[in-house]
Amino acid sequence: MVKAGFIAAGCLLAASPAQACRLALVLAMDVSSSVDTDEDRLQRGGLAAALIAPDVQEAFFASPDPVALFVFEWSGRYNQHDLAGWRIINSAADLFDVAETIAQSRRSHNDFPTAMGFALGYAAVKLQEGPSCLYRTIDVAGDGENNEGFGPQDAYAAFPFENVTVNGLVVNAGEFEAETELIPYFRDQVIRGPGAFVEIANGFDDYEDSMRRKLIRELSLPVLGASTVAGAPPRLTPQRQ
Repeated sequence: MVKAGFIAAGCLLAASPAQACRLALVLAMDVSSSVDTDEDRLQRGGLAAALIAPDVQEAFFASPDPVALFVFEWSGRYNQHDLAGWRIINSAADLFDVAETIAQSRRSHNDFPTAMGFALGYAAVKLQEGPSCLYRTIDVAGDGENNEGFGPQDAYAAFPFENVTVNGLVVNAGEFEAETELIPYFRDQVIRGPGAFVEIANGFDDYEDSMRRKLIRELSLPVLGASTVAGAPPRLTPQRQ
């Protein structure tokens, strides 16, 4: 029923015309109630800055085939807000335009819980609406576990995630709670697909640098079968379909 509601809502939005590209990349930013105003400012500005960092630009344009980019923020089960609609990144000007849009955006909600399963379902529908690309990746960032509605595994069972890679950015902002709880949660419940990995931000002050590292890795060709936590050796795992 939830899946049908998402898809019906998605049909009301005009899908972008299909254009050949090498990667469709969805960036999902957590604005749940655990993220305060200063932290939101750091992650919003950090994402914008990471997108236009020289090494990230180099990764975007390392191939003549472009990347398609979509950015949204999420919190509660019905609280997803688009920050930048599908955009084919053909030039540095395109990338700067998306970064400026994100930097100037304002938080849509600040008092809802962490409905990560709903966020992942929303991202999957947006991938269906977007351009046809060789690879498809969802980049979900968060500072806490799912605490409202269905979780990531239920989302993967209900929504179209075939041939989709989901990577995670753990924001370790709660007295290093992430080291013992959130990192394993992202590793075991959130990341999915070929080459999936977890990147770690040591607090929101580290959001820009960790996002920059994450984007560079995502914009590279995927390593089939590798599922890792950043900074740890890769481990081969069976891929969940």
